[in-house]
Amino acid sequence: MTEDLSATDTTTPAVEPKGRLRSTREYLLMRIRRSPLSLSLAALFIVTALVAGTFWARPSATTTATWGAGVPAFLSGHWWTVFSALVIPWNPGQAVIAGLAALIGLGIAERRLGVWRTLFAFVVTGGGGISISALLQWWGSRSGEWWAVGTVADRNLDPLTGIVGAVMTATAFMGSLWRRRIRVIVGVTIITFALYDGNSANMYRLIAMVIGYFLGMVLARNSSALALGPSSHAERRTLVAAIVAATALGPLVAFAAHSSRTPFALTARLFMHNRGSFSWVVHQCGPELAQSSDSCIARLSLISSQGPGMFLLAFLPMVLSFVAAAGLWRGRRFAWWLAVGVQAVTALTAPTVVTFSVQRRGLQTGSWIDRPPVEAGLWVIASVALPMMILVLLIVQRRYFRLPAGRRAIRRFVALTTAAGVFLVVTYIIASHVWIQAHFPQATMWDLLMNGVSRLIPPRFMVSPDLIVVVGRNAPVIAYQFTGVAFWFIVTVGMVQILRSPPTLGGTDPDRVRYLLRQHSGGSFGFMATWLGNATWFSSDERSAIGYRVVNGIAITLSDPIAAPEDRERVILEFVTFCDGNSWTPAFYSVHPDVAAVFTRLGWQTLPVGVETRIATSELELTGHSWQKVRYALNRGVKEGMTTVWGSWSELPLAATVQIAAMSEEWVSGRKLPEMGFTLGGLAELKDPEVRIMLALNSDGRVQAVTSWLPVYDSGEVVSWTLDFMRRVDGSMNGVMEFLIVSTALHMRDTGIRTLSLSGVPLVSEPGADVPSRESTLQRFLDYLARSLEPAYGFTALLRFKSRFNPEYVPLSMAYFDPLALPAIGVALSRAYLPNTSPRQAVALLRSLSK
Repeated sequence: MTEDLSATDTTTPAVEPKGRLRSTREYLLMRIRRSPLSLSLAALFIVTALVAGTFWARPSATTTATWGAGVPAFLSGHWWTVFSALVIPWNPGQAVIAGLAALIGLGIAERRLGVWRTLFAFVVTGGGGISISALLQWWGSRSGEWWAVGTVADRNLDPLTGIVGAVMTATAFMGSLWRRRIRVIVGVTIITFALYDGNSANMYRLIAMVIGYFLGMVLARNSSALALGPSSHAERRTLVAAIVAATALGPLVAFAAHSSRTPFALTARLFMHNRGSFSWVVHQCGPELAQSSDSCIARLSLISSQGPGMFLLAFLPMVLSFVAAAGLWRGRRFAWWLAVGVQAVTALTAPTVVTFSVQRRGLQTGSWIDRPPVEAGLWVIASVALPMMILVLLIVQRRYFRLPAGRRAIRRFVALTTAAGVFLVVTYIIASHVWIQAHFPQATMWDLLMNGVSRLIPPRFMVSPDLIVVVGRNAPVIAYQFTGVAFWFIVTVGMVQILRSPPTLGGTDPDRVRYLLRQHSGGSFGFMATWLGNATWFSSDERSAIGYRVVNGIAITLSDPIAAPEDRERVILEFVTFCDGNSWTPAFYSVHPDVAAVFTRLGWQTLPVGVETRIATSELELTGHSWQKVRYALNRGVKEGMTTVWGSWSELPLAATVQIAAMSEEWVSGRKLPEMGFTLGGLAELKDPEVRIMLALNSDGRVQAVTSWLPVYDSGEVVSWTLDFMRRVDGSMNGVMEFLIVSTALHMRDTGIRTLSLSGVPLVSEPGADVPSRESTLQRFLDYLARSLEPAYGFTALLRFKSRFNPEYVPLSMAYFDPLALPAIGVALSRAYLPNTSPRQAVALLRSLSK
């Protein structure tokens, strides 16, 4: 594509926009018309909360007794609570969440199911979730099951139960991509809260979700709606990362809920750091700590693990799991090893963690958790089972995490963490040895060293208490508390740096690319694949290729695949698999209609992104009124003694190349706006031996204007040329670019070249074309973006300039699979076109856009 040389011409009249963004009022009215049920239920939740008094506070005993659902309500014959609990929020926070969930979640369901089926799903799944959960609680309480006994007296109000069920029902009517995503996101969230909170409402939602899963299949009359469908590598990585992150968040959920109703909720005790019983333990053990009993030392060790530093270290497994999840989402092998390590250590130490949690509760409350041995044993097994299941999942899915970290990054990480560990341990020993020698005179240097090393281990992973305990409120305690915090902070930062470092990838073969271009062309813009900064992927048979550039995880291709027409579909699918394996999202940019048709067959979506203009040189005759401006420029140039030169950079004399370089530098430096790149070549691209240059020289032989042309091959022969580089000297003849381009077209006609491409213009449509109304928000946004960028880069003016040559208009499209990736694709394209924008240029661009 070419940049607009006439963008600074303020005399050019603006084009009246053909589309506009809806106003806020229009958008809200549209949503009301399309989603009456979701809006009505959202309003109902607010009204019932105001009437019941839960909009300002938790429900009163009278409210829960009258409207709350649960085992007591069923035993009392309050059958209506199955439905009343679905429309009354529990507290102000839930009123807000339920209202938003209704607008978003039920809005999605309503557009898929319709009003009546959505209402049916809301009532059936919500009522079923409450009823079945109450039945399980009643049955479990009669058999003495811990969770059921603790929740059998609950009465709940929870609109989210029906919303979750309705959304899960609607997934059966969605495509495989959205069905899989919503089920995974909703499912992981609901299961996490059920495992780590244990509240009755979470069980309601879990059962409603399962009912909705099967109800959707029944309503859709399609058993395949139960299946998630085949998923890409990226989707698998997303799923694994979500599961790892959700299980990491679980202990924090339990901590926030102050729950101890499930075995997983016991991990919340690790976050507690109440030191209120410290003085009592010291009083019982006596001032001479070294002479204290093993029981006193153990209790002091538990007390010392409750300080602020140990409180922060309790978050370490969660933080490391989040870091691992972020890397797993990108397909990093290092993140896979990190996740495996965290889950393995968690599984091995889970019995210790449960015991430790129980002990800490006893120290803080003065009482011990009393559970039957068999059930307590089952809880310990359950605490081991969860990390083991995650570990098995990681091992089974390991082939999807192949991106290796650079060896240099690994070596730097190992050196940094080793040095930090040694430094911190030595610092701790120096800071605390006087205190330790005073209270533990029998401690040897080995004991001091082991005590220092143990400071780097979070207390939850200590299989036995320290024999040396530093207590009190003095300097050694600060070192005792925060040595591990400092070490793991450094380790975590180092891990993040590894995951942010570029993965180790193979290179490309420029000679192979050029060979394939000569055979298959790759379309009008195929030669851009040879430019510096672009990578090339080769098909499995090495007979096809695709040029691309990766920006922010988006693999932006350079127009059409370099492949034979019959191989395009296979090559595209292979490239998508390749991107999937590297955690990239592919975006096929500026593809021509014949290639866009392939994507349509594959079920992808296409979006108009511009227009290419082509001149049929074999039929070129400069006659008629439509050629008047071009004919005038050509005749004027001839009268003024202008001539043209066609050749490669190496064929030009030194004086000409110096003038071209000076012309380009003057043009760039004279513009406040940043120079665009990616599909716009510069001086470096002019120097390619296969690129041709057309010069306009005045009567003195000085260069007045320059254009560059990229070759388009077919079966080894040049069949067309594509315009790329355009520059002119300030003060040159008006119409010099028209003179130069039409001279090139006439030269092509005389040499047997049948077509000439004037490249593409982004964000515009064919002049005079019947533009359909913009139905999607994205298309309306593109209209708005085109109008906003027009003052800065003049795309419409550029198209008008090219229209003077009476070209054929060829639409250009962008093919993409996932609509959610469009914002990221837009950012990636911006960075690809403007990679080196300075702050000053960015400000200038913003000013231009605001005009």
